[in-house]
Amino acid sequence: MMNLVILSPEKEIFAGEVKSVIVPGAEGQFEMLENHAAIVSSLKSGEVKVTKANGEKVTFGVEGGFAECLHNEVSLLVSSVK
Repeated sequence: MMNLVILSPEKEIFAGEVKSVIVPGAEGQFEMLENHAAIVSSLKSGEVKVTKANGEKVTFGVEGGFAECLHNEVSLLVSSVK
């Protein structure tokens, strides 16, 4: 499993264990799974699709930001959530 935190300047949007995260990268959509290589990417406006540890799927609309994945810890810093 991976830990995901989604933060906006105003508040914490999501925090918890997830199976996968699909993000709208500046160069195109990509998915991060357990043991993903370390990465830092800018995000464009679009949808972040999360599959929680229990299999439940959640979607957040974001207005750009940054994603970082390191040692199964994923952080999304987004400008705002739609």
